[in-house]
Amino acid sequence: MEEATYANDTAETNEKTETPLFRYDGKYELVSKVAYLLGVPMRHFDGEHVALDIEIYHQLEKIRAARIIRNLCLVRTLIEQNFKKINLVMQKGYGGLHSVPDIIPPEVLRQLTQDGANFIKKSSTRLFEHIIEINRLILDRINNCQELIPSWVNWSYIKDLFIMPDGLTLQGVRDAATLYYANRNLYPYQIYMNWQPMEAGNVFYNDKKFASLLYQWHGETFNDFSKVADAGSYVKKNIYEFVGDSEKTVVVVDCENSDPYKLCAMLRSLDHEALNKITKIILFDDEHAATGWRILESFVHVPIEHIMIERIKQNKSLVDIRLAAGVCKEHYQNNVDSFVIVSSDSDYWGLISSLPDVRFIVVIEMDKCGPDMKNALVEAGIFYCYLDDFYSGNVEEIKTVSIFKAIYGLLEAIPKINMSNIFNEALNETRIEMSSAEKTQFYEKYIKHMNIKLDEAGNVSFELKRN
Repeated sequence: MEEATYANDTAETNEKTETPLFRYDGKYELVSKVAYLLGVPMRHFDGEHVALDIEIYHQLEKIRAARIIRNLCLVRTLIEQNFKKINLVMQKGYGGLHSVPDIIPPEVLRQLTQDGANFIKKSSTRLFEHIIEINRLILDRINNCQELIPSWVNWSYIKDLFIMPDGLTLQGVRDAATLYYANRNLYPYQIYMNWQPMEAGNVFYNDKKFASLLYQWHGETFNDFSKVADAGSYVKKNIYEFVGDSEKTVVVVDCENSDPYKLCAMLRSLDHEALNKITKIILFDDEHAATGWRILESFVHVPIEHIMIERIKQNKSLVDIRLAAGVCKEHYQNNVDSFVIVSSDSDYWGLISSLPDVRFIVVIEMDKCGPDMKNALVEAGIFYCYLDDFYSGNVEEIKTVSIFKAIYGLLEAIPKINMSNIFNEALNETRIEMSSAEKTQFYEKYIKHMNIKLDEAGNVSFELKRN
């Protein structure tokens, strides 16, 4: 394993950006999806030196909503690029868009028709009318693609890229064409999208660059880089070598001083070979720690031992003591020679320094661990890395499940509302007599299918079903 230091502290930096060269590896999921939908040609997805992901291209090709938007955007771009030539053909009466197969691929038009998104109308006798109809279909259907885009991205920002401003009018189409023709070389891959053209290099270089620019265009700053980049090869190489050189590796987690979702992201970012060499993960949990620890095993393919530690005094946690004891037990009884400690607590330095024949890696959170602990690790030759640096765009599912479980738990604690009892009480108050059949009919018609409504403040109200 390379000298045990962390890349951010020792790596050579790029003078222009002052960014550590080893710290991050780019991700390409977001840019590949947006590029596909905007109609970027397939050749830019498939090649040795391209960033866009051909697998994502093939995945989206199987989704009707994605195909429709892609093909509409592709035709719109081809019309913009070849407006004069196509317009001349139409003016001379040689036919419409089907008569220029060298410009508009017939397969694209055929696929749009099969997918139920044919934009060619008999009433559209002028070329700009085709663009207006394309714009109308994109406006109507773009929201069908929202679920394809990661939920951490502001969907309205993505959506804006596809919507031509004032694109349902002749003037709007003309303005967009004027802007496009004057700056065509600035548009990524020369495809049309709604933006203010600028010298920005390859906008789709990777997710990090694209997300940063996207938010910048809307007057905001994007800072959640764990969603758009992964820990660099330097960090992963050290982890892989550490695990590979070990007889037995156990990951021990201080659940009070770690984040379950970031740990899930880290483990999902490691290759299967390395994960298979990890004997187990031991979670030293506390009742006041995040509930996400209790479902982690459903999302990580490594054996997990979950130890819930009760408090003797409510203001005093015993997690650190139990973790230290657990490490000693695993080492002396189970012959574990290597541990990955996941915690930002400096108290574990005492444990680490007392076991000189044991190998350690320490995984910390950037804003929770001070310089003294990091300096001590470096001086002792112990590698550490940041939990924050691993790609976290793949943990939306565990977050959603965790929130659902918490909501259901909180709802269970609320006193139950029995609508049958309320219905009977209402009959008593109103002095209305009903037969059993009438009660059943009324209940089925108005009460059983009642609606729950939320106001803007989140307050719940009930609305009975009405005709």
